[in-house]
Amino acid sequence: MQHIIEEAKRCLQCKNAQCRKGCPVNTPINEAINMLLNGKISEAGEKLFLNNPLSVVCALVCPHEKFCEGNCVLAHKGNPIHWSSIEYYISNYYLNKINMKSNIDSNKKIAIIGSGPAGITIAFILASRGYDITIFELRDKIGGVLRYGIPNFRLPNEILDRLEEKLINIGVKIRPNTLIGPVITIDDIFRDGYKAIFIGTGVWNPKPLRIKGESLGHVHYAIDYLKNPDVYDLGKKVCIIGAGNVAMDVARTVLRKDVNEVHIMYRRGEEDMPASRHEIEYAKLEGVQFEFYKMPIELNDKGVKYLETKKVNEDGEEKLVTIENSEAIFESDSIIIAASQGPKANIISYTKGIEINQFGLVRTDEYGRTTREGVFASGDVVTGAKTVVEAVRFSKKVADTIDQYVQDKYYKKY
Repeated sequence: MQHIIEEAKRCLQCKNAQCRKGCPVNTPINEAINMLLNGKISEAGEKLFLNNPLSVVCALVCPHEKFCEGNCVLAHKGNPIHWSSIEYYISNYYLNKINMKSNIDSNKKIAIIGSGPAGITIAFILASRGYDITIFELRDKIGGVLRYGIPNFRLPNEILDRLEEKLINIGVKIRPNTLIGPVITIDDIFRDGYKAIFIGTGVWNPKPLRIKGESLGHVHYAIDYLKNPDVYDLGKKVCIIGAGNVAMDVARTVLRKDVNEVHIMYRRGEEDMPASRHEIEYAKLEGVQFEFYKMPIELNDKGVKYLETKKVNEDGEEKLVTIENSEAIFESDSIIIAASQGPKANIISYTKGIEINQFGLVRTDEYGRTTREGVFASGDVVTGAKTVVEAVRFSKKVADTIDQYVQDKYYKKY
């Protein structure tokens, strides 16, 4: 608690707060800090929650150095306010105290397919406005990528359990283990009286490398591994292919199992890694080793066959090329591929009128309207894999659009 107070007191209370401008959801950081220091932690928590129902989650998993903390005026001197710690303290406190009233109108049914960041955000916002929300979740617990894609040491599941409890308390119904598409269709949902449908199913199909050896028994995909790491027998030495935040999560998770060595293989250099600097530093601290400028060309029983690469400058443009006669094998007991992921086609394959783009992502306008009337979407299934806070930003706008759509179509007085 003491370090939270000390951090809060360091805040300069800027009138034109750059930290707030740097946040995708425009979090009222200086106002919340001021409230905290004046003994109004509940009011501060409410302000944060109303602005971002996943404030307690974002406090733990946001790339703060890219958003709020990176824009703090004190960052120029190398020591920004550590808002993430303050936000977690306030939001975690408030999550225990929050007592939202249930005021549900059973005639205003909305279906939410998927309970990741987008689905949870929209459920909280629309339930607070009296909508009768049903969440359809493919797995046995809500959370989506928050529960099954982010390691428990970064985001404890008990936080998601508390959010689920709050949703149920305000009248949200949750149908776990329910696949929308081949069993219950979009048409079935509309038939049963739902006024609008929201799709927030995320991106759960791993993107393969399309190289020889991907079907071998010791080769796995990162997004599948993170769902339940305990069921995997990886041996003592693991090679992870990829260098984004998911690769860092996998590497740090593997190190917490009975594994001696974890290596991350990347075809470029450290300066090119898409993972956040924060996550890379944690991976290094915990003993992850890095194999740079190695491009996998085949997977086999011994490990990863690769070619060495280098950067060259051609006509003023930097290019990555392979080095002749540099083929070698990086030996490992298991290989985990962390090369991004795309959406599944469960809903689209069984539904008419919802268009997707060339990447399989649902096509929407800037307000989340799909090409089928009454069906909306946001989150990773629309944008591809992004941060939690970016999913919240888009989803807040979509919640307003759904509300306006239902009011105009069903309740407008002429």
